Amino acid sequence: MSLQLRYFASVREAMGCSQENWSTQARTLGELRDELMQRSPQAAQALDRQRPIRMALNHVMADESQPLVAGAEVAIFPPVTGG
Repeated sequence: MSLQLRYFASVREAMGCSQENWSTQARTLGELRDELMQRSPQAAQALDRQRPIRMALNHVMADESQPLVAGAEVAIFPPVTGG
C-alpha cells in the first residue's frame, strides 16, 4: 500500500527529507517503524525502540498497534518539549 510519510525535527534530519510517498507491506504503525529503521544507520538510530517516538495516523495520535490504511498520512516525530 502507498502512504504519505511526514517527518519532523530530529527524525526529519535522520531521514533526509520532510516528507515522501512510501510503498509498504506493513500492516501497523509498529511494523512501519521497523521497516523504516532498516533504511540506514541514521534511520535506525532516530527510530530506535529506546527512543520515545510519537506517531500520528491521519492527524490523530496513535500507538504502534494502529492498523494502516492505504493512502493514509503518517507523521513521525520525537516528543515535543517546551515551556
